[in-house]
Amino acid sequence: MSASIVEAAPSFVPTPRQRHVQCISPSGLHRMAYTEWGDPANPRVLVCVHGLTRSGRDFDEVAKAFAGEYRVVCPDVAGRGLSDWLVDPKHYGVPQYVGDMVALIARLNVETVDWFGTSMGGLIGLGLAGLPNSPIRKMLLNDVGPHIEPVALVRIGAYLGRGGTFATLQEGIDDAAQLAASFGPLTADEWRAINTPLMQEREGRWGYRYDPKIAVPFATADANAASRGEAILWHSLAAIQHPVLVVRGEHSDLLSRETVKKMVASGQAVTAKEIAGVGHAPAFLAPDQIAIAYEFFLGTETSEA
Repeated sequence: MSASIVEAAPSFVPTPRQRHVQCISPSGLHRMAYTEWGDPANPRVLVCVHGLTRSGRDFDEVAKAFAGEYRVVCPDVAGRGLSDWLVDPKHYGVPQYVGDMVALIARLNVETVDWFGTSMGGLIGLGLAGLPNSPIRKMLLNDVGPHIEPVALVRIGAYLGRGGTFATLQEGIDDAAQLAASFGPLTADEWRAINTPLMQEREGRWGYRYDPKIAVPFATADANAASRGEAILWHSLAAIQHPVLVVRGEHSDLLSRETVKKMVASGQAVTAKEIAGVGHAPAFLAPDQIAIAYEFFLGTETSEA
C-alpha cells in the first residue's frame, strides 16, 4: 500500500462479527450469513460479495484494511459458506441473489453502499446497480463483466458441484487451492486462511460447504438464456451513472481485454485496471492489490485500461 493508505488503515486488528439476515425465495425462507467488520453504526458501508463457490471470508484482508473507514459487510451467498441451501436449486441465480442483497441492505439500515464484487459477486452487483434507485454508489468489478468467455464456462463446468471428500482439512485446502490456482502465487498461510471457511467436517471426512446443486442452473442453461442474461447485464452497465472500476487479471480466461474495452466504452463512468501475473480472479490479499480498491473507493480513480 502507499504511505497514505497505510496511514488511513486501522492501527488495530478489527474483530469480525457473524450475523445473518432472513431472505425469501419462491420456495420459502432461508438465512443468509454475513461477516461484519468495523463500527456497526458507521453509515458508510462496503459490501463485498464473493465468487461462485467461495465465501465472504475471501475478503478478510480487504475488510481489515477498510474497517477504519467503512462498516464492511461480507455475505455468504445462498448455498455457500454458513448460509442456508435453497429448497429448489433452480433459484440459484442472479435474480435470487439480487433479492437477497436487497434484504441485506435493508437490514443494514443505510441508504447507499459501495460494492466490491468478485466474479459472481460482480454479476450480482451489476444486476442491482442497474436498477432504478439502486443503493449502489460505487462498484468494483473484480475480473467479471456482462460477457463471460466460453472457455471459462467449460472450466467451471468441469468441477462445479462435483462430489468427493478428503481425509484431512489440509487435503481440502489443497484441492481448493488447485482449483483457484489462477488467483495468484499465494502463500500456504494465505491459502489456508481463505480456503478453510470453504470446508466442513462430516462423519470424520472433510468436504466443501457449498450446495452441490448450485450446479443445476449452470448445467441446464441454454444458449438463448445465456444471451438474454448477457444482454440484461450490458443494459444494466449502461444504466449505471456512478463510478465503476473493472479490475482484470492479466491471464484471465473469463474476462477478455476486448470485453473490458467494450465495458469502458459503453458505460457512463467506467474505468479499468489490469493486474499482472494473475488470472481469474485477483485474490486482493496483497497490499498492492488492496491499494487499488482503497484508492478507488476512498481516493481519486483516474486510471484507464
